[in-house]
Amino acid sequence: MNVSAKPISLGILLILLATYLPAWAQAPLLMNGFLEQGSAASTREDELHKDGTDALNESKWDAAATKFNQVAELHGKRADSALYWKAYALNKGGHRQDALVTIAELRKQYPRSTWLKDAGALEVELRQASGQPVNPQEQNDEETKLLALNSLMNSDPKRALPILQKFLSSNNSSRLKEQALFVLAQSDSQEARQTLIQVARGQSNPELQRKAIQFLATQESSENVAALGEIYRTSNSHDVRRAVLDAYVACDCRKELLAAAQQEHDPDLRRDAIQRLGAAGGQEELRQLYKSAASADEKEAIIQGFIAGDDVQGLTEVAKTATEARVKSAAIRALGAVGGEGSKTTLLQMYSNEKDLEIKRALIEGLFIQDDAHDLIQLARKESDPQLRRHLVQQLSVMDDREAKDYMLEILNK
Repeated sequence: MNVSAKPISLGILLILLATYLPAWAQAPLLMNGFLEQGSAASTREDELHKDGTDALNESKWDAAATKFNQVAELHGKRADSALYWKAYALNKGGHRQDALVTIAELRKQYPRSTWLKDAGALEVELRQASGQPVNPQEQNDEETKLLALNSLMNSDPKRALPILQKFLSSNNSSRLKEQALFVLAQSDSQEARQTLIQVARGQSNPELQRKAIQFLATQESSENVAALGEIYRTSNSHDVRRAVLDAYVACDCRKELLAAAQQEHDPDLRRDAIQRLGAAGGQEELRQLYKSAASADEKEAIIQGFIAGDDVQGLTEVAKTATEARVKSAAIRALGAVGGEGSKTTLLQMYSNEKDLEIKRALIEGLFIQDDAHDLIQLARKESDPQLRRHLVQQLSVMDDREAKDYMLEILNK
């Protein structure tokens, strides 16, 4: 009777052969065999994974899911990533429930996989699309909790608010708490606003107070602006009050910044308010404030505000009308810092008309700050005062400018 023989696998054949070899020869033979088998399996795994990736790139979702499923069934080094990409492909193909089952399988089989965060984010997306909000408190990693927070606030704000409040008072990380504040700031509900204001007042979580103050400025609300004003008036912390001033800049609250600049008794905070008023574009407010300024320190602070607001006109007026040399010089240097043709023209006109040597030195420095080597050279050629000419040459000598270097050579060759 002719019976066809069943093929013997390479691994079994090696085992049978090894039994007839000396002990010292058995181990290498078996090891080599298993390594060859392992290498073949690994190659097969890589090939299938590549096929799945190619299918994804070509938007062939069903084919991709099949290939990645085959990779997962090999239980090799790519099995966990294959399960994630299988779920991804299933979702893209419209099989959301199957994708959720695959994510659950990934969590069960590979609880320490680095793909769990991506899988958690995908799960949030899937459940949100299916009308099933994910409870942030049930998630294991912060990335997924953050996604779940946003999802829940969009789909069920009333349910989300108590969870957000609990997050803020719990032992969650500062990053997660800040994200909870961000989610609150996106809501138009009165309850969310009140929670944000409470945190900004420092009553529930002082370490998040400044972040809450920042988020209050992102909402166009008179209630928020009033809350910021109350915090500024009642806080004893310079850092908190500066945070409010920064929030005023963000919400374009020039009226409130002007009030802070006028009423603040602390010189440092007053200076901060003035500078931020300039950053907020409060040019008219700063000019008004300058007219009532009593001290040179205050006027110099306003000049810094003019710089922050690029207010050439305001600086020009101060530079031409100031009676205190210190203030006048500060405005001149500020014109140099702001730059532009208008400020350069003002500096050159003032130099030709100015008699005071110290003010002329300040005008030279203003042009130097503007990196205006050409005009400085012209002034040096015409200047008859030896001290001023020396100052002009000194400024030109440190400028990285071709025309200035040529002028230095011209002086040396005389």
